Amino acid sequence: MNQKKIILAYSGGLDTSIILKWLVNKGYEVICFIGDVGQKDDFDAVQEKAIALGASKVHIKNLQREFVTDYIFPALQGNALYEGRYLLGTSLARPVLAKAQIKIANEEGATIVSHGSTGKGNDQVRFELAYYALNPKIQVFAPWKDVEFLDQFKGRKDLLAYADEWNIPVTATKKMPYSEDENLMHISHEAGVLEDPSVRPDASVFSMTSGISDAPEKETRLEIEFENGMPTQVKNLDDGTIKSDSLDMFLYLNNMGSLHGIGRVDMVENRFIGIKSRGVYETPGATILWEAHRDLEGVAMDKEVMHIRDMLIPKFAELIYNGFWFSPEMDFLLTSINKSQEAVDGTVRVALLKGNVISIGRESPTSLYDQNMSSMDIEGGFDATDSQGFININAIRLKAHNLVLHRRNPYKWRKESNDG
Repeated sequence: MNQKKIILAYSGGLDTSIILKWLVNKGYEVICFIGDVGQKDDFDAVQEKAIALGASKVHIKNLQREFVTDYIFPALQGNALYEGRYLLGTSLARPVLAKAQIKIANEEGATIVSHGSTGKGNDQVRFELAYYALNPKIQVFAPWKDVEFLDQFKGRKDLLAYADEWNIPVTATKKMPYSEDENLMHISHEAGVLEDPSVRPDASVFSMTSGISDAPEKETRLEIEFENGMPTQVKNLDDGTIKSDSLDMFLYLNNMGSLHGIGRVDMVENRFIGIKSRGVYETPGATILWEAHRDLEGVAMDKEVMHIRDMLIPKFAELIYNGFWFSPEMDFLLTSINKSQEAVDGTVRVALLKGNVISIGRESPTSLYDQNMSSMDIEGGFDATDSQGFININAIRLKAHNLVLHRRNPYKWRKESNDG
């Protein structure tokens, strides 16, 4: 009998281990895919477990550098921030993982891919939209939306019973009080005890950043260089450390940000499917880069280009969050963002202290800032009398608007005049 090949995104946790064994028992040839995007897993142990549960093969792919250069940096170049607060650490990891999984499916001649995301969250959408965009002919088996699977597994108790029946090793039988997703950009905490938005997260929730009370009393000063809006080098002005490799640079910023308690966000956000959810995030390195990049744009970016680009930021972040990285509208936005970042070059100095990223200086060879023109102390080539005509012209429509209001409601106008 020819077994159907299926490529399963596998983490080694309870859900994907049950899915793996269940698929094997259904007669599938299961090839596991493990994507390393910086999570702290024992990949050898995860591979051994997959083989023991019946996987015919395991692909482990180190995607860290690709994640940084092709997804994190472009998102930060466009100042992506979902609902004004979330830097999209989970959202940005999904397209790089999906792309690698589809590549393995093509190499293995498999027509089916699978994941362990639930039918209530965002990740199912992100993975599946990416799968279809990259291979329109691919079939997706999503167990948590499959009727037969759902009939058999109604909850954690059923999963644990199946694990016991098939000798599937489970690291713990007591449910974790919240759910986590970790990669080199961030760690997220949600669900469980965090579902009550009025309750402050316990200090034990945080694992990637120091608490403010534990952070150093002395600031750390960093100098970050950018070219066309992309970070190219980080220098520690206190000890002389220099990082210019993209991955090394980002990991170093993570370490510095973690030390100073930078990048914590606790918010209630809107999932793509319409449900609100509470997320607690730790995103140290990306927070530093976001602040520094935005600061540099102040001196090196044209006003009108900046304002138009700023109108695109909510849409850009929304597309990332909702799983449309591989879409024509994203291609358009990335092209526009790249254009807006031409000559956003220079250096920003920041001080890290007690959860804060404080800009303390910036220079740019492409600076549009003219100190003489801006000065209140010298004329600097600016004729102040020109401002009167500028104001008069801009006041024309305001005067006309006032007249229209009075014509439409003369009684109110007379009353206001008398009251005055």
